[in-house]
This record gives sequence, C-alpha cells and structure tokens, in this order.
Amino acid sequence: MTALFGCCVFACACSSIGNAADKSEPGLAVAFTALDGDKAKATDVTVLPNVRLYVPAGKPPTPFLSAGKFSAEWAGFVSSEIRDNYTFQAELNGDLKLEINGAAVLEASAHETNTAPSKPVRLNKGTNAFRLYFTSPAEGAAFVRLFWSTREFALEPIALGALTHETTAELQKAGLLRFGRELFIEFRCAKCHAGPSPGSAIPELSMDAPVFEGIGSRRNYHWMARWIADPKSMRATARMPKLLHGPKAKDDAEAIAAFLASLKSDSTPKDAKEAGAEQIEAGRKLFETLHCIACHNTPGTTENDLQKVSFNQVRAKYAPGSLVAFLRKPEEHYAWIRMPNFKLAPDEAAPLAAFLESAADKPGDVSAPGDTAAVERGRKLVQTSGCLNCHSLKLESQFKIRSLAELTPDKWKQGCLAAISNEDSKAPQFSFSSTEREAVQAFAATDRASLTRHVPAEFAERQARLLRCAECHGKFEGFPPWETLGGKLKPEWMKAFIGGELAYKPRPWIEPRMPAFPQYADALATGLTEEQGLPPRTPPEPPIDLEAAKIGRKLVSASGGFFCVSCHAVGGLAAAQVFESNGVNLAYTGARLQKDYYHRWVRNPLRIEPGTKMPVYFDAEGKSPLTDYYEGDAGKQIEAIWQYIRLGDKMPPPVEAQ
Repeated sequence: MTALFGCCVFACACSSIGNAADKSEPGLAVAFTALDGDKAKATDVTVLPNVRLYVPAGKPPTPFLSAGKFSAEWAGFVSSEIRDNYTFQAELNGDLKLEINGAAVLEASAHETNTAPSKPVRLNKGTNAFRLYFTSPAEGAAFVRLFWSTREFALEPIALGALTHETTAELQKAGLLRFGRELFIEFRCAKCHAGPSPGSAIPELSMDAPVFEGIGSRRNYHWMARWIADPKSMRATARMPKLLHGPKAKDDAEAIAAFLASLKSDSTPKDAKEAGAEQIEAGRKLFETLHCIACHNTPGTTENDLQKVSFNQVRAKYAPGSLVAFLRKPEEHYAWIRMPNFKLAPDEAAPLAAFLESAADKPGDVSAPGDTAAVERGRKLVQTSGCLNCHSLKLESQFKIRSLAELTPDKWKQGCLAAISNEDSKAPQFSFSSTEREAVQAFAATDRASLTRHVPAEFAERQARLLRCAECHGKFEGFPPWETLGGKLKPEWMKAFIGGELAYKPRPWIEPRMPAFPQYADALATGLTEEQGLPPRTPPEPPIDLEAAKIGRKLVSASGGFFCVSCHAVGGLAAAQVFESNGVNLAYTGARLQKDYYHRWVRNPLRIEPGTKMPVYFDAEGKSPLTDYYEGDAGKQIEAIWQYIRLGDKMPPPVEAQ
C-alpha cells in the first residue's frame, strides 16, 4: 500500500459512490479472508499496488480482520506493451497459485524461499486477466513477492503501471469504511469517547494536541480567541471542532484565550528585531530550497490551495520571537505534529521566520484581559468544555461523556454527527460533510476492533498521504520516488533517517534536506518495508567474505576495475572525477540498501531509474566486460563489491591506478 493506492480507495469512497463499476484504476483489488481451518470467518477488500505482502506471525493482514491464518486473492489486469513471453517467480512463505487469462501459470508451496520459475507465459499486447491466490503458512510470517522477467530484463517486481483493476461497489463500500476509520482517528474521537486502553490500541489513538503549558508565551491572545471560537473559519483543514455555541460563545472563547494567555513559560522568547530586506530575501531562498511549497501556500502570492497551510496568520498567531523557536523544533510542544523538523540553525530559522512574516496579515491590536475574573472563568471553561481531553495541562478535566462501548447505533446520528446541529446543542461541531458523516457511521457499525489492530503497512499508507510525502518524493530532483523506498532502503536505516538521527546526508551536494518526523519514524519505516513484502527487520547476513571483499575493492577502483570511484566517494576519499553527477558515498551503501535492490540496481540501473547517470556495465546474459574476475560472471562480481561495501567505515581505499 502506498500513498497513491490509499488515495485510490479513498477516492472511490468519496467521489465515486453510486458510479458504475467500470472504471480502471491503478493496482490490484485484493480480497482478504480470515480462516478458521478451511472455513471463512470474515472478509475484507482493499487495493494494493502490486503482489507484495508481509504479515508477521500472530499479526492481522488488515485492521479489519483478526490475527491468524488467512487467504488473499489479487484480481485485475496485467498489461504488456507488446505481445511477449514472460516468466514469473515468487519469494514465498505459504501457498500460491497464479492465473493469467484464466490459465494456471505458477503453483507453489514454499517455506521462506524462492519458487521455481514458471514456464514462459505469452502475454497479449494490452491487458491480460490476472488472478493470484495466496494462503498463509501454518507457522511463521506470511509473505509473497511476485517477480517477472523476459529475454530483455532479469527478474524484477512487476511494473506498477502494468497493473490495474476495475472499481466495484464492494471496493467503494470498503473504501468508505476505511475513510470513516481514518476520520475517527484524525479527529481524536477516542479522546472523548474512551475506547481501547493505550497498551492495546493502535499508535494513533495516542496522538496529542499542542501542550497548554506555557502557551501564553508562544501564542497571541487575539488569535487564540478567534481560533477557539471557530477553528475552520481560520483554516479549512482544521481538526479541532467548534466547541462553544450560543449567544455567549464569543465571550467564552475570549475567556478561554485569556486563561491560556496567562500560562507563561520561564523562557519567553525575546522580541525579534525588525527584519531587513536582505534577511527576508535569505528566508525566501531557504523557503524554496526546503520545498516548503509541498505543504504550504507561498507567502505573498494569490495561491489558495485549501489543502495547504497558509502563512497569512503567522504574525497574528505566534507571539513575537516564538516563530523562530517553533521552526527550530516544531515537535517540542506537540509530538504528533505534521510539521517536520529541518534542524534549522539559528541563522537559518530567523531569516525564514522573517520571510514568512513579511507577507502575513498584521495582528490585531488586542490585549488579553488582565482581570482575575476573566482568567478564572476561562480556567473553568477549559476544565468543562473538553479541551483537556486532547491538550495536556496540569489541571483536572471535568468533561465527561459516553465511552465508545456505550455508544449505541442510534447515537452515531446525534451530537457531533448530527446532520443539523441544534442551537442549544453542546456537542462539538466538526462541520463534517454528508460523505464524512456517512463514512464515520459506516465505521461505527463495525465492532471497532480495528482500533486495536496495528498494521504497519496500512499506517504507512495513510500517514504518508497525510504527511504529503509524495509531494516531494518523485517530484523534485534528488528525491527518489516514494513507492520505491520500502524495497530500496533497510528499515533500520530508514527509521534513523526519518527520525533525524543520522549525522550525515547521503547526498550532501543536494541543497534540499530530508526533514525529521520523530514520532512517525519507526512505524513508517516498518510499514514501508512490509508493504514491499519484506520483513520489518533486516535478516542477518553471514560474516563478510573478506576474500571476496578484496576483489570488490579492485572492481570499484580505477586500476582494472569499473572506476566506480570516479563518481562515488569511499569514506574520507573523495570521488576522483565527477563527470555528470555525484554518487552516494559507498561507505554508507551497506547500511542503507536492501541487498536485493542493490543487486538489481548494479545489474541494470536503467530498469529502475531510466534517467539515472549510473552506467550499465553488464549485458542481458549476465556477463561482465571484466573477465579477469570470476570469469566475467556479473552476479559474482556484484556480490564481491557488496562484500567490500559491507565494511562500511572500515573500507580500505580502492586500489589506485599504477
């Protein structure tokens, strides 16, 4: 599951309800069935981009099924640009049967190994009916990864663009259900309606909101009063509901804001000096370098993408000087914030803040009420209005409401899900659309056990979409396509990289930098890996073959080798002569790359990235031009380089030309 295919199911639910089920969409429809012996217990349908799946032992295949034995059926079409013969093979733990155009082409039962290759299968030009059946094993993790090959290329995952399916009413219904679950999670419904205990729930049920401690030093009173009164009028994508209603709503909002404004911290930011044109220009350049446009509207333009966050209110929102502190560590007072940490230095954060504020609306000249009565009234409202269900503060919450288990079906059409809110209603108003209400109600009709089933691949699909990862990856130079990352990078390295724990940039010559998402890093890395059919922890390799590593050292050198060091640095040794573009330091490669991906990349990089500058050294038959090593066997030479690369920071410098 990638962001692309999560959006596909999401779109089916939100935009295509009631349409004819004849539209072709990317990916394959997959029907999962929980099994009790050979009997079906429950089913769930979704869309996956490819035949790749990894389900750890004792874990559920989807949030809507219980853990245990299961089957999965992929259905759709596989396309070929020409009429040609293809061979299929799988990495498998379980039972598999593949049918193309109604004929069985591969049947296997394997235990954590590769199947034998199928006989060549003739695919027609255009679409071919595709169906694959998989049953999980009796023991161990369930996994399957399907590959294909022709005379033109070696085994590789089926190209994403080659797989399609038809939308159906069943998929639309399942998409609506997933959308409802997502809304339940995103709008923090379980913060008021107590559900599963934290130890048994999915990670997102612990999602927080900005901490109230010291908020008076970070936010302006007047902005807080307007935000509390009606969040969606300030930002279309706001998750916070409108809590206050009736004739006193404005006064109540101002009282709460007055109380919050009184909560000062010991480290109140100092007022920033007036920014000059030079500083603002430096901030503009940094804004462009960091690709802030992926999530934000550009300050000072007429651009108005409602799905992006505007900077128009930054001066009104942030207390003087506090925007710089926020940009340097966005997650300090809000762990699950979607604003990433770019690890900005003080001399970067200040110009960026100056640029953002330069085109922002002027703040209103309104001071917080200083009288004790207003502050005390705000304190009481914070305790009784539900604020403390999401926001933390050392103050007792007095807001009580039915638990999730107590909400009978009729209650899911009342309160915050009522189509029309009564003027005297005290329920939060989320301003849900009719489709959103229908989706939440569809989710409510389930047993809601999916809130206790954490499926990392599903987490990664959903959160990557909400974090807008694909707005940079695959769109800007130097950002690899998002859908390839789980099969390319080791999960341990990904976790450290996404979490901002690495002290180096893999590509230091590229100006943009990867921001850190500390709270999301572990689950994202695990999910991206499992959705590619790979285990969440890299399997241990045998000890490094030092004799092979010696040959690998020669192969990367300029002395009788491929001269890899012309573009690639090796530890502290810089690249010899970069002709068109740099390559990643080879000392990092062993820790970064999945071994299977490394082999496919070195064998034929153009099959993976058509625009790459990396040359192709080996022919289609697996022969190398360097016949002095392993008699020109490409596979053995590529493996020897891998053994050398595995030495990491202990790699000796490549052999120099004589």
